[in-house]
Amino acid sequence: MTLLGLVATLALTVTTAAAQPVPIKVGLALDTSGPFSGPGQDAQRGFDLAIKQLGGKLGGQAAEFIRVDMAGNPDQARQLAERFVRKDKVDFFSGPIASNVALAAGPVMFAAKIPYLSNNAGPSQYAGAKCNPYFFGTAYQNDQFHEAAGKFAKDRGFKKMVVIAPNYPAGRDGITGFKRTYGGAVANELYVKVGQLDFSTELARLRAEKPDSLYFFLPGAMGINFIKQFNAAGLQKDITLVSTGFSADEDVIGAVGAPMEGLYNTAHWAHDLDNAANRAFVAAYRKDFGGKAPSIYAAQAYDVVMSIDAAVRQVKGKMSDRPAIVAALAKADFASVRGPFKYANNHYPIENFYLRVVTKDATGTMSNKLAGTVLTNYGDAYAAECKLPAPVRS
Repeated sequence: MTLLGLVATLALTVTTAAAQPVPIKVGLALDTSGPFSGPGQDAQRGFDLAIKQLGGKLGGQAAEFIRVDMAGNPDQARQLAERFVRKDKVDFFSGPIASNVALAAGPVMFAAKIPYLSNNAGPSQYAGAKCNPYFFGTAYQNDQFHEAAGKFAKDRGFKKMVVIAPNYPAGRDGITGFKRTYGGAVANELYVKVGQLDFSTELARLRAEKPDSLYFFLPGAMGINFIKQFNAAGLQKDITLVSTGFSADEDVIGAVGAPMEGLYNTAHWAHDLDNAANRAFVAAYRKDFGGKAPSIYAAQAYDVVMSIDAAVRQVKGKMSDRPAIVAALAKADFASVRGPFKYANNHYPIENFYLRVVTKDATGTMSNKLAGTVLTNYGDAYAAECKLPAPVRS
């Protein structure tokens, strides 16, 4: 090749490279193994469905979704978060399931000024005085979820409550939230190890305590094993179970079966919630995943991607303008499967919480059925401590 030809080839290569847009990069910290693998796999399906519907783009622009399995491990979370920042140079970050892992990953994202949209964890540490403009608790604040259950237990008139949860940030936030709205005295608080699957000791204590009701927050495999063992011990005859969607969602119902029927639980979403975005999401999810009803974790992950898509569209893909991106995210200007919601100043949602009951349909399939609204346009208890301004909405 002549020198002139080589120069022309190089010029063409440079021009072609320059014409290729740099993809918008999203880091997804998944939990496809470890103690939260069930919820983590459901979340992955929600992410995948949204990405598919958007044609792999965000705001109409090329996007790349980089996935790692954090396996519910806070010890490796910081290292993997730093890889997302330094090596992958992500523009957005989402995941993982557990609050203790989110607390480990958060500071890395905040230092790099990368928007962190939590698809599940809503730790109180990021809701109050230590709130951060780059953190969005897109799903809920931990206490909120359990405050709805506390309100339900109070309204039902349960007098002697025992509560049980894993001994990690979300578990402690959960019990705090439940007690805040329940109002009455809690006879006992039982904290178990994250990932614990044998509850013989706790069941013996319940038999001795003789409460009229038990509030349990045991997500994933913990909840599955607990309900099976609780019923095998015959405790369901005298103790009414109350929970949230985390311990009574579609993954748990499918694994436990008949003992779930009639169990009341509270959540910010239900698969039969009647709005256009939700109807479309549920139909698409059932089509793609063998007719199975989506879980809370799938719905939340789906919303995260749609939220990012709307924000990128609003800033016209200008990823260098981080304040504009944060402002666009704070508007929450997208069609959520939960229906209308908005962010408070601490970037946690103000939203409805519903009562659901596990019910058998005409085909004999059990799933959650919407049974009412427990809390309306409900914010969290920590927002007043946050010094961030309220989001500016169009």
